[in-house]
Amino acid sequence: MYFGSIAQYAVMAQSESIVFENEDNYQKQTYRNRTYIYGANGKLLLSIPIKHIGKYNRQLYKDVRIENDFPWQAQHWKSLETAYRTSPFFEYYEDEFAPLFEKPKEFLLDFNYECMQAVIDCLQLECSFTKTNEYFRKPNDVNDLRRLIDAKKEKPYNLSSYIQVFEDKHGFIGNLSILDLLFNEGTNALTYLENQKIF
Repeated sequence: MYFGSIAQYAVMAQSESIVFENEDNYQKQTYRNRTYIYGANGKLLLSIPIKHIGKYNRQLYKDVRIENDFPWQAQHWKSLETAYRTSPFFEYYEDEFAPLFEKPKEFLLDFNYECMQAVIDCLQLECSFTKTNEYFRKPNDVNDLRRLIDAKKEKPYNLSSYIQVFEDKHGFIGNLSILDLLFNEGTNALTYLENQKIF
């Protein structure tokens, strides 16, 4: 996931161990290459452009390459600055995230792991995880939550509200990117995640 949703990180914060799917096919309209932040005009989509291959675009997620022919990284960072510069904790975490947008990235999955590690470090989340090395349609002995990556069919979550930068304009918007929670709640973000009821 590209700076995954608050619901995704709530599951991570409440889990003892996690297995990330590395062997599935890439699918459009998922959080693999998109995230939503709270901009001045409401909910704002940030989408990483990817290189499409072949007639049917079938490829493994781990093989998906990022399209760097235009400055998407600079655009995403500028959007984050515009949305969160006045939030209580943007400056506190800025140096952790800015480097992710400075050098071109090749593979989407690798970049997403970089982003996730930066978030885990900022949250001070003690999270052990492994990665799959084989795909199973119905895995055994695990709680299969791969549906959390699906942005199109996402179910609504009853998340607790917190103060957001543009809340006075558009009200509270729940389950945005984890960055929204971090920049607004800072060191309280992990406690917030641990107390959400996702299931």
